[in-house]
Amino acid sequence: MDERQPLVSVIVPNYNYARTLDLCLSALERQDYPHIEVIVVDDRSTDDSVEIAHRHGVRVLITDTNIGAPAARNLGVQHARGEVLFFLDSDVALTPDTVGNAVALLTSDPTLGVVCGTYEPEPLIPDSRVERYRSLQLHYWISGDAGDITTIYSAIFAMWTRVFHEIGPLNPALRHSENADYGHRITQRYRIVLDLTIRGAHDHDDRLSVVLSKFFHRARLHIPLYLRRPDFNGGPTNSSRGWGSLAALFAVVAVVLPVLFGPLWLLVPLALLIGSIASDLGMYRFVWGYAGAAFTLYFAAIHFLVNVTVAVAVFVGVAQCLVSPRFRRTYDMPKQSAPAMGA
Repeated sequence: MDERQPLVSVIVPNYNYARTLDLCLSALERQDYPHIEVIVVDDRSTDDSVEIAHRHGVRVLITDTNIGAPAARNLGVQHARGEVLFFLDSDVALTPDTVGNAVALLTSDPTLGVVCGTYEPEPLIPDSRVERYRSLQLHYWISGDAGDITTIYSAIFAMWTRVFHEIGPLNPALRHSENADYGHRITQRYRIVLDLTIRGAHDHDDRLSVVLSKFFHRARLHIPLYLRRPDFNGGPTNSSRGWGSLAALFAVVAVVLPVLFGPLWLLVPLALLIGSIASDLGMYRFVWGYAGAAFTLYFAAIHFLVNVTVAVAVFVGVAQCLVSPRFRRTYDMPKQSAPAMGA
């Protein structure tokens, strides 16, 4: 095999994503890179995911119990033959040149440990306005980080197999924030680059309650890592966005001021609201140009709720760090044990 066309093992963890798995695997069949093996690690799905995977003729590993996406990715590596590992979530359909672009980047620069991708602005399967909000928001945030970063975007990333074994497996205990932990560990030795030629359409969450819950838990769980590494960056950890989240929360709190002290004090929550919007003004301009004024108003309302949720999560995370040694040790690697697997 040509030295610059190594075998790529695409590892697809899956749990009850039959709805998107067919689209994900079909997109892999359309890749213009010729040397690919696909390994679907099914994490005890209760839908027909396994049948769909077998229909595509890929290798299927089935865990004996539900172990979570990080552990499923680790299991896939144990059975991979490729020199390059490409980790892909089962709700993402790649553009046809993505795997080839990832290989080209890795082979061109020995300092690279990981190359990450971004999402298309439109969701894979559009279901709701909330999903469109999430699709545009993530596209803008992730794409805006193009270049060197200190996190990984675990839905779409590639790395040399030797680097994976050097760094060690993803932390199986982290089901919400393994990307932050793994990025932190990788950047002790290698660079991580986000490149816009690595991309795919993602099936985002379509319910507001789920979106807010994920923002809350991920922001809270990132706090112990920020305390270890203050320079950690990527996406919502951008400093201006952090201030925007705090401004949104304080705007809610400050609503009581005009009630207590008179209408002139309404200027305080209004100023905080404007400050929150200004913290990510480029994003609102992008949404306005892409989706129009009416949707931008809806987008701004949802994002205000997101900002408030993130700010609350930060305070909860800080409080947990103060009172819980176990929470402070969230990113300590547990002792590894091999996950059970069925055929």
